Amino acid sequence: MRKPPCLSPIAVITTGALLLAGCGGPVLDPAGDIARQQRNLIFISTGLMLLIIVPVMVLTVLFAWRYRKGGGGKYDPKFDHSTSLELVIWSAPLLIVIALGALTWASTHLLDPFRPVSQVTRGQPVARGTKPLHVQVVALDWKWLFIYPDLGIATVNELALPVNVPVRFDITSTNMMNTFHAPTMAGMVYAMPGMRSTLHAVMNRPGRYEGQSSNYSGAGFSDMRFKLLAVDRANFDRWVATTRGQGRGALVAANFMKLAKPSERAPVMRFAQVEPDLFRRVVERCVEPGKMCMSQVMAHDRRHGGGDPNAIEAGAGMPSGRDSAPLGGDKPEGALFKDGNDKGSGTNVTKPRQPGAPGTTDPGNAKNRDLSLNLPVPILPPPILSVAGPAATAHG
Repeated sequence: MRKPPCLSPIAVITTGALLLAGCGGPVLDPAGDIARQQRNLIFISTGLMLLIIVPVMVLTVLFAWRYRKGGGGKYDPKFDHSTSLELVIWSAPLLIVIALGALTWASTHLLDPFRPVSQVTRGQPVARGTKPLHVQVVALDWKWLFIYPDLGIATVNELALPVNVPVRFDITSTNMMNTFHAPTMAGMVYAMPGMRSTLHAVMNRPGRYEGQSSNYSGAGFSDMRFKLLAVDRANFDRWVATTRGQGRGALVAANFMKLAKPSERAPVMRFAQVEPDLFRRVVERCVEPGKMCMSQVMAHDRRHGGGDPNAIEAGAGMPSGRDSAPLGGDKPEGALFKDGNDKGSGTNVTKPRQPGAPGTTDPGNAKNRDLSLNLPVPILPPPILSVAGPAATAHG
């Protein structure tokens, strides 16, 4: 048999280094201060954990070598305790857990996405009175809508940001739960229907990057990506002017309803104008004409005794025309709210074995609620009793 070739240690190390050279990616090479702090948190946490992992791996090899058969260390059959070893074994992991806990607690507050950024980059605090750029993010099926309310423009699948300018993102979704994730800028934040989340971030390095949805949301999820353009202030102003001059017109409620229809691999679109109150209506799920907003529903409920169990007033409760149906479609109903003919028919795999069960012939029969496969319970023989004197004793 031919002997397989052997690789020298130098070749193995070189090959591993070349393979790891392509593992940087946007997470480990961030272009924004928030992402940089998150990257450093990953490095510090990994280093703290390696303080235990590396010694354990080294000691495993040393112990195997020292106590090998025929040439190992001295065996002491009376050894049962060592205070020094106990201190090392328990104190080192305890200190690491304490350090990780303190680091996690501090970073959870410092990197809270609702917390405005305090520095543009390391060593450069945000100037007093600086107003962050406001961007409203709407997750559609399956594309991203970005509204610049202070600039009066909107884009689809393209997000342009000036470098070294704090940005506040307000994030929501029209139908499915998604996650707004630009890994080179900041961590991911959920986009949920009927809710508004917030993310504060800043970009420090010009370039063309990519963002995505990191939460599965249906057929077009894989291509639900957007372009992230980080440019200097002059180029950002030119981009805004180009969008206003060459955009598709105004993004109003009627156009938004068409845009909200599911589509895959949507191209970049720019709108020269945007309806001022559009984002709020998306959050409150009242973009469609004649549909009440959630704030109006809650105000109606308060006016008619909502929250007070003793208040009974005519007209109380949910007003007409208000439900939580998604845009462009009806809310599906559960099977319990359907008639027998709407449910269809099919073989009931759990129906009783006795003949005459209505499961396959009459789907709407009320007896179908009782169609469970019940197996007979075996009856155990009674225990054998024996009497010894005045007391009775049971024998199993």
